[in-house]
Amino acid sequence: MKIALGCDHAGFNLREAVLNYLNSKKIECLDFGAKELNNDDDYPDVAFKVAYSVSEEEAGLGILLCGTGFGVAISANKVSGIRAMACNNIESAKSAKRHLNLNVITLGGRFVKPEEVAGILDAWLNTEFEGGRHLRRVNKISLKDGSVLSANVGDKLGRVVIFNHPLIQHKLGKIRDAETSSVQFRELLREITGLMVYEITRDFPLEEIEVTTPIAKTKAYAIKGKKLALVPVLRAGLGMLDGILRLAPNAKIGHLGLYRNPETLEPVEYFCKLPSDIAEREIMILDPMLATGGTATASISMIKKHGGQKISLVCLIAAPEGLSRVQKEHPEVNIFAAALDERLNEHGYIVPGIGDAGDRIFGTL
Repeated sequence: MKIALGCDHAGFNLREAVLNYLNSKKIECLDFGAKELNNDDDYPDVAFKVAYSVSEEEAGLGILLCGTGFGVAISANKVSGIRAMACNNIESAKSAKRHLNLNVITLGGRFVKPEEVAGILDAWLNTEFEGGRHLRRVNKISLKDGSVLSANVGDKLGRVVIFNHPLIQHKLGKIRDAETSSVQFRELLREITGLMVYEITRDFPLEEIEVTTPIAKTKAYAIKGKKLALVPVLRAGLGMLDGILRLAPNAKIGHLGLYRNPETLEPVEYFCKLPSDIAEREIMILDPMLATGGTATASISMIKKHGGQKISLVCLIAAPEGLSRVQKEHPEVNIFAAALDERLNEHGYIVPGIGDAGDRIFGTL
């Protein structure tokens, strides 16, 4: 894990204590200064550098220091995806992480003594985000600032990303409508899935290549070393497949067959066929609904038994209950969704949800 660090002149007195703490924990530091005391510097300048480093995932977390911790927090929060707050004592650091999943902590040089730094940072780093209702609330904040929500931070924890792109949300509103026909539903599902995967693949590495245009040779780029496997969960996951294949036609395809026992709500396996080189591939499990989490966790377990390692779950709608179960049983798996809904009803359906995705795709209502 990398942590970005920045300070102005008023927070400079805490800088050495922070660096010593990070060194003692063997945490790599991206140091944005100030490295020398300059009473004329302006805290927004360094705050933006650290915030963008975290927002663009160059660093996993950020630490900012100023006189109060307030100015750098306000500045950092102007950057999409940042949740920054002044935590000048241990309890506020714990609470901010537990309820807000704080990804940038700010400390005030006028309020915090250097010897107090380690305790505050320990509290922040070692407290777990509770998720559940707090995840729903933080996601509502994220929807307002144009960002996506990363619920987890850490080398061994997967991300939870809720996409709020205007096109995705517009099409999601249509797909929720009970009056939407099966033909429209299928097309909307393909379109939303394609838009989501466009964002999911944003961090795929590139390599430079040479191509010849009709005019001259030039340098261009190609995705480096990423081999995809798409694994739809039968039957509803099939509705998401074409949306990805239009963008990644060389992906290999597997299939998982599970159905939910209507009494226990637990999954029952009946089919599994995966690419022979599944262990070498980036795997996307496709299932429109993450409800109880039973099917998702069983699907992930099945793929792991066949050697799959780099697994992401791509769904249209998620419920807090399903999200929590996947995170508990398979914490390293990335979860991508277009919406995080309120809850499950007594029948295990997501509220407000979209109904039974399989029935709506295939017209078997």
